[in-house]
Amino acid sequence: MKILVTGGTGFLGSHAVEAFKAAGHWVRVFVRNPEKVERVLGSRGIVPDDIFKGDIADSATVARALEDCDAVLHAAADFVGGDQIQSTNIDGVRNVVGTAFELHKQHIIYISSVVVLFPPPGPTLEANGPVSERPVTGYSAAKSAGEIFVRSLQDQGASITTFYPSAMYGPYDPGPTEALKGVRDCLRWVWPVTSGGISFVDVRDVADALAAALRLEPGSKRFLVGGNYFPWAEYAELGDRVTGIHGRRLRLPPTLLRMAGRLVDLIKRVSNFDYPLTLDAAQVMTRLVPCNDQPTIDALGIKFRPAEETLRDTIRWLYESGEIDVKFIGKVLD
Repeated sequence: MKILVTGGTGFLGSHAVEAFKAAGHWVRVFVRNPEKVERVLGSRGIVPDDIFKGDIADSATVARALEDCDAVLHAAADFVGGDQIQSTNIDGVRNVVGTAFELHKQHIIYISSVVVLFPPPGPTLEANGPVSERPVTGYSAAKSAGEIFVRSLQDQGASITTFYPSAMYGPYDPGPTEALKGVRDCLRWVWPVTSGGISFVDVRDVADALAAALRLEPGSKRFLVGGNYFPWAEYAELGDRVTGIHGRRLRLPPTLLRMAGRLVDLIKRVSNFDYPLTLDAAQVMTRLVPCNDQPTIDALGIKFRPAEETLRDTIRWLYESGEIDVKFIGKVLD
């Protein structure tokens, strides 16, 4: 297939381009800054077939990029940044996914998030669960709005496959993303222990799932990719096993953690405070339940890497990219 990829220089997008190329597809990356293609993809030996410069906020440009493509992966998203969240996470979804629908594309893949399925209505998160009616902050509100739009197209018969990843870990994160900042800061400072738990999935496994989805017959589909779930105390123990270092723990009542997330959000409005805790993150941290990935595994024929392998590769990448000092990673390089 000829595939258009938005967000192709991001964490998931770059791995998806690699997976698509490995599967023999022709790939066009849609980017605002073509120089980033060489830095993110070229440095890893990944060569897209075409580079299309443009902004997903411009619907006419998106239509030109899509014109001769069979499929599209919309992976572009913003996690922080005021108006940019609106432009990318709402307007961008309408332009990319909506235009692909109007052009009758039969393979449209949209990257959503588990945050749109909060709060969990039961003991597991389900891909067909209800969309959040009470989003807390800009990111969750924007993702929920995008999800509602996509589901409205699916109700009209659009051939859209939606993926709901949990926190994505792994190597070659050009960010780093908020998820990898969280790993970094647990290693540097403290492992939180509170209610709920954490789900993380290897970004390479998500990319493989995206490639597998292109082999399915066209139609409306939804897939959770939660990967590994750990209560917070067990997550800290996993970190100890991988590094060989007994990290410090900090037990936090869930209400206090959510208050801290709200405070950090306020601080970030007036300063460049680089810490991954937000109210969105605190909500997920304290209320997350396991994701029901079995339908995804059955439909796509994929399997997830062991949690230890994923976390080890993540920590190794954080060290190699200069995000963390060697004294915090223990035996990871052994």
